[in-house]
Amino acid sequence: MSKEITANLVKNFSKKVQELPQSQVIKDTIMKNGIKASTENNASVVAMNHVFSHEIDTGKVSNQKQSGRCWMFAALNTFNHKLNREFKLKDFELSQNYTNFWDKFEKANYFLENIIATADEPLDSRLVSWFLQTPQQDGGQWDMLVSLIDKYGVVPKQVMPETFHSSNSRDLNSILNLKLREDAMKLRKLHQEGKSDEALQPVKEEMLEEVYTMLVYALGEPPKTFDFEYRDEDNVFHREQGITPIEFYNKYVGLDLHDYVSIINAPTADKPYGKTYTVQYLGNVVGGKPVKYLNVDMDTLKGLAIQQIKDNQTVWFGCDVSQASNRESGIMDTAIYDYEKAFGFPIHLSKADRLDYKDGMLTHAMVLTGVNLVDGKPNRWKVENSWGDKVGNKGYFVMSDDWMNEYTYQVVVHKKYLSDELRQAWDQEPIVLKPWDPMGSLAIMK
Repeated sequence: MSKEITANLVKNFSKKVQELPQSQVIKDTIMKNGIKASTENNASVVAMNHVFSHEIDTGKVSNQKQSGRCWMFAALNTFNHKLNREFKLKDFELSQNYTNFWDKFEKANYFLENIIATADEPLDSRLVSWFLQTPQQDGGQWDMLVSLIDKYGVVPKQVMPETFHSSNSRDLNSILNLKLREDAMKLRKLHQEGKSDEALQPVKEEMLEEVYTMLVYALGEPPKTFDFEYRDEDNVFHREQGITPIEFYNKYVGLDLHDYVSIINAPTADKPYGKTYTVQYLGNVVGGKPVKYLNVDMDTLKGLAIQQIKDNQTVWFGCDVSQASNRESGIMDTAIYDYEKAFGFPIHLSKADRLDYKDGMLTHAMVLTGVNLVDGKPNRWKVENSWGDKVGNKGYFVMSDDWMNEYTYQVVVHKKYLSDELRQAWDQEPIVLKPWDPMGSLAIMK
């Protein structure tokens, strides 16, 4: 058999396609409407009912617009739910732009420190190339959010509202990454000239001053103190003057984020269940909270999420939203598109194979706000997204339990829900994964 594509081979393929009686109809339909519209399964649309046996009232959804801050929006949304409920507020939001400013500033420092630490590595090494590929970006992970809150607190959206570049981040990211690559070049050259790491710190500080200026011009300058004024649903006016962002977090949000743990499901051979993992060079704040995961089977992961929902607390979760989902209708279901019937052959990888063969990773973070239990077992989940109220059911999505099994990789739950066995597993020293491991991917979907 020839290793090349021959004319005869193509002729045989063409003949087989033309012999199929349905080929012309399928071809015309897909060419006119696209693969997804042509293969949408109406039975899935009917089954994905936006009604749930256990549901948390969470109000209006937020909108990250043209930015990859889903992980940040999802985390702050869980805080918003608590604030709205406890202080009788309606559709109150914390400032995503405030957290975004500090995230980008800290990521710049994190990148430059890693460039200094690896200055002896060849420029074309896989590690240095990996750093330079994306010096900073919008994406993130739960533990990265914890590091930001620990250091900077939060503020109401009114105090630091959205700007053009917080909502449309592409150009800002482009120019920031250009500057950081230039800075990386300068730092590496100074190291080659014999400058010590200590001597490079004042140079790095000058670089950070320039980054800070860029961020202030694009995003505004974060407040050091502010006045918090609001009128609650009982029409009572409240005012607190001169409060700092950390004081505001402690008083009004009041969650100890170090009581929350990241539970993942990565069913690959290199990651046994019952072990903890971290990812080398994954973070944003130098000296911040290290990323840490506990890997468990899906039944355990879902059981923990259900316990937290039953306690009326929403759940941050990470998934691969681009797979088997309809953005407009807000349906996430493995049966939503029937590719096999259209093409005549299955197109499928297992969850483990998708991770191993680069087809699956955590691309988006959202919030679980409900679950539908039948005889104690979930068959669908309610999801709060951060793409505004023009998609799904006023911004809310419905996720089948099969989709949850296949495409959800992470939930964050309070450690009080862990069994004794899981607590012991969590206390283990984490196994260190390479920076390019799929568990090192960042939630960044727009």
